[in-house]
Amino acid sequence: MSESEREEGVEVRLRVPEMDCASCATKVEGALDGTPGVESVDPRPASGTVVVTYDPAAVDEAAVRDRIEAAGYAVQGAETATLSVPDMDCASCATKVEGALTGVAGVREVDPRPGSGRVSVTYDPDATDRGRLVAAVEAAGYAVADDGGAAESPHAVWTSRRAIGTWLGAGLLLVGLVLEFLPVPDPLLVAGFGREVTVSWLAFLAAAAVAGVPVLRNGYYSVRTRNLDIDLLMSAGILGALAVDLPLEAATLAVLFSVAELLEAFSMDRARSSLRELMDLSPETATVRRDGKEQVIPVDDVAVSERVLVRPGERVPVDGVVREGTSAVDESPITGESVPVEAGPDDEVYAGSIVEEGYLEVEATAVAGESTLARVVELVEDAEAERTERERFIDRFAAWYTPIVVIGAILTAAVPPLLGAPFERWFVRGLTLLVIACPCAFVISTPVSVVSGVTSAARNGVLIKGGRYLEAAGETDVVAFDKTGTLTTGELGVTDVVPLNGNDEDDLLGCAAALERRSEHPIARAIVAHADDRGVDDRTVEAFENITGRGVRADLDGETHYAGKPGLFEGMGFDLEHAHVRTDGGRLDAGGGVVADAEAGTDMAGDNDLLSAAADCEHGAYVDLVDDVVPRLQAEGKTVVLVGTEDELEGVVAVADTVRPEAAWAVERLTSMGVRTRMLTGDNERTAQAIAGELGIDDVRADLLPEEKVEAIREAEAEGTVAMVGDGVNDAPALAAATVGVAMGAAGTDAALETADVALMADDLSRLPYLFDLSRRATRVIRTNVWSSLGVKALLAAGAPLGLVSVAAAVVVGDMGMSLAVTGNAMRLAGVEPEEPDLADG
Repeated sequence: MSESEREEGVEVRLRVPEMDCASCATKVEGALDGTPGVESVDPRPASGTVVVTYDPAAVDEAAVRDRIEAAGYAVQGAETATLSVPDMDCASCATKVEGALTGVAGVREVDPRPGSGRVSVTYDPDATDRGRLVAAVEAAGYAVADDGGAAESPHAVWTSRRAIGTWLGAGLLLVGLVLEFLPVPDPLLVAGFGREVTVSWLAFLAAAAVAGVPVLRNGYYSVRTRNLDIDLLMSAGILGALAVDLPLEAATLAVLFSVAELLEAFSMDRARSSLRELMDLSPETATVRRDGKEQVIPVDDVAVSERVLVRPGERVPVDGVVREGTSAVDESPITGESVPVEAGPDDEVYAGSIVEEGYLEVEATAVAGESTLARVVELVEDAEAERTERERFIDRFAAWYTPIVVIGAILTAAVPPLLGAPFERWFVRGLTLLVIACPCAFVISTPVSVVSGVTSAARNGVLIKGGRYLEAAGETDVVAFDKTGTLTTGELGVTDVVPLNGNDEDDLLGCAAALERRSEHPIARAIVAHADDRGVDDRTVEAFENITGRGVRADLDGETHYAGKPGLFEGMGFDLEHAHVRTDGGRLDAGGGVVADAEAGTDMAGDNDLLSAAADCEHGAYVDLVDDVVPRLQAEGKTVVLVGTEDELEGVVAVADTVRPEAAWAVERLTSMGVRTRMLTGDNERTAQAIAGELGIDDVRADLLPEEKVEAIREAEAEGTVAMVGDGVNDAPALAAATVGVAMGAAGTDAALETADVALMADDLSRLPYLFDLSRRATRVIRTNVWSSLGVKALLAAGAPLGLVSVAAAVVVGDMGMSLAVTGNAMRLAGVEPEEPDLADG
């Protein structure tokens, strides 16, 4: 779309591809005619566009689009292009590129990201195209790289054309210094007009020319884009020094600033390297089977449903489902999990994962550009666009700082000489202040920290969607957890097996599994899975019947058996307050079975704590299921299933949503960090309290509806910054309400990747303490970078007019030194590794 302001209103050009005939054009025109504020409509079916002029005070573009779409025609929106601009490595460069693109007709929005060396441009494809965008960037003095090309090593900067010019300039500067200040001959070449031209003078002039050409070229582009940046300031300093016959100062400024730029480019490339490592995880080619033959093709050519062949040691090229073969697969590039997982038929695998052994045939479920890895890389790149509060503060500060210091530099150079002070001395002091005027170091202090922190987190299976979420996570005071699927696995499992009437655990599980095998209930599936894991023999089932709401019934080996709620057996006449454990005077062994021993007395509990309250009776020993065993199990959040025949109870099986093995460790680590934990769940109070007690969570809110979880988040915000941890789908309202929404198990889950502020790629809470530890460190790094760079600039700015700071010191300390310092400090975040929980005792 292109817009232009006119006296009669705003003109907008909209693309309507389906408007391809006169009838369609009439329909679109009729939809807009009579709309308040629309002044004219010019449909053009030949090009599929409609030009609308409207009064912005009465209607907006969105309303115009809605009217066209209401008539049944889709309006094609703007397109977005992302350009790779490797040399855009500082705030000054970003401003220059943004200015160049903003001047292109049809460009709606420009988002430069110096931390990753990329710029995102939203534009109207009818008014411009990618070629014109590239031309605009290159006209501003910055090369646009091909995303498909191989990334250069950060060390390549030292052999670049600019580096060669800088080294030559440094050599000439050194020659000039030797001739000027050491007791060696400095031949006089020309004398006249009050000036002596010596070899050292020429060496300084040549050094300024050779090293200063890139600076002056960039300064020219700064003038073209009307940008008061470091290149313009340095250009003014070099030319000014030469104009007043100070070639040494001009050469020093040109050489040292060029060295500073090379060092800044090198350090920024190192910061970007972690992002390139993520991008390099996906292979460039894939082996597929087409027409019965194996072919190696570019990974971008792999189609959905195509069969991809992956051999040992190779990376999976696209997301998919295993159709043939089994292998251990290292998913650490995606999930951060160091332990390989076993992948076999019907299991999902992700692009970038490494097949360690075996051979897999994978059916592609997404094209390369839409894989989980591709989305992670894209979201990490976009993270730089989410600006932190400190970045906004720095931008506001820099908008005032640079003009004020530049004015101070001009006054320092001009006023004292007018009052009779030595011109050269005060010009040099003004020149020094001009160098200090650039805010580069503290402008890049936050973006480079964000890029380093976010990419480090992504390598360890934590996706942080932006700097403001990294910053907010570092300030978190309260972490609220959902229960099901977050603190627990969300999958039912058997927790207790209590055999009665002389049966052992295998007898009880055999009956229970046979009865439940034909049921689709989650509890039934859990019992069957547990029996299968134990290797319990299957039994023949006949006459299966579902007893609605109470349980199931079936004939096993010719005898009718039941499994269901306690109420089912109460209705059958069983005395659940007097359920026999044994009837022959024997004692219980560790498994709950009976061992003949008439001398055992009441020593019946063995290792089964649920039978510790068994009492003797005239028929042996019994337990009270109604007032003891069942309530104790239910108090722990477990569901109780009784199993028996029409004549006797065979035992009790308890099923529960199992707590994640790392959950207690994660809660303990958060508590040790001073973070308060809270559970928000829709489950009942008794189950919630049981789980919370096991994990060490004191504050529990149960029986909550989704809107009540949101209200609980609002209440918690009174205590400080709140993070909510959930599954990313069912807890979407609460995640959105929290300052930081953290979704679990986001690998392969589009909804979680798109909606959460932070996504834990693996279904694992052990990365949660790492998230908050990394975020706190990042916050400290950002704070240190900002205030140290501001402090150094302030000291230099105060000392320059007093003659306490030289031009060299201003460049080496104020520009090069601080830029390297903040970048190096930010790079430390790349070394933060997650702590692995020790679950040996858990």
